[in-house]
Amino acid sequence: MPRFIKKTSKKAGLSPGTLVHIGEKKAETTKFSLINYDQEQLQEKELATIDESFPYKDTPAITWINIDGLHEIDIIEKIGHHFDIHPLTLEDIVNTGQRPKAEDYDDYVFIVFKMLFYDDANMHITSEQVSLILGAHYLISFQEKEGDVFNFVRERIRKAKGRIRKSGPDYLTYALIDATVDHYFFILEKVGEKLEQIEEELLENPKPQTLESIHSLKREMIYFRKQVWPIRELLNHLMHEESQLVQESSHIFFRDIYDHTIQVIDTIESMRDVLTGMLDLYLSTLSNKMNEVMKVLTIMATIFIPLTFVAGIYGMNFKFMPELEWKWSYPVLWGVLVAIFALLLFWFKRKRWL
Repeated sequence: MPRFIKKTSKKAGLSPGTLVHIGEKKAETTKFSLINYDQEQLQEKELATIDESFPYKDTPAITWINIDGLHEIDIIEKIGHHFDIHPLTLEDIVNTGQRPKAEDYDDYVFIVFKMLFYDDANMHITSEQVSLILGAHYLISFQEKEGDVFNFVRERIRKAKGRIRKSGPDYLTYALIDATVDHYFFILEKVGEKLEQIEEELLENPKPQTLESIHSLKREMIYFRKQVWPIRELLNHLMHEESQLVQESSHIFFRDIYDHTIQVIDTIESMRDVLTGMLDLYLSTLSNKMNEVMKVLTIMATIFIPLTFVAGIYGMNFKFMPELEWKWSYPVLWGVLVAIFALLLFWFKRKRWL
């Protein structure tokens, strides 16, 4: 449940724009990195303090500033003051329970989305909020912790692959969102493998743990869908809103991410349907097993009803019963019982009940 609902009680009673970090502290210290580039030059370095990035704000080259760690409010405030970021935007950055969205301001575009990872050890999906501030010549990315899925983007910048070094920060924004959405397909592959394992177990030997795995995976797909679904609106906003910071030439690239997002959502929905079918199949399998057990018990009871009837008659304590004095009464009675047993088995076989 904490993954679905963040504890926002710390914000109760505070005025709008008050910065309070909401969410889990995922980094011990805040780290800063900077990449400054254009077609001709590239500069990449780790920063000791955020102040070292401030001179790059007004350079003609593209500057990508990345911040890992959101819990140090004074640093976030300093960034907001220097880059003229609205207090409500800063509030959304430190509140890690934000829904993916895009908002236009005078000098920048604010974008929030979720970077997802698959935890193999615990077999569940974890998320990290990523916030982007897209300016005229810069892009600032805020992450909850160190480590991301942007290494391919960094390599493209270093090696000048494709058009990334020739384009503006809006194309860099596209590249980061695209890398995030592409990683969703990796998570789908992991979930698909788990789905196949459960399906094999369900068909071969379903156990109570199988039902638990089905419910657990179904919760993960609900969580997955919750994080991915709003990205459609985010991309629609970037494609259709008239903004000087998002060039019209970049719209086609955001449309490509939109198509990938729809594909991810369709796959999630298909997997949810498969899991619902697995749940029905599990319950049907249990019901069939129970029916098989009941059938065997019913046949056994049916066989013993006439045998019990015969044995009950000759178990009565009447003095004058003709068969009691007869020499062959006992073996004949056993013969009758065996014959009844055999006839009933033959009848059940003929009716295909056995």
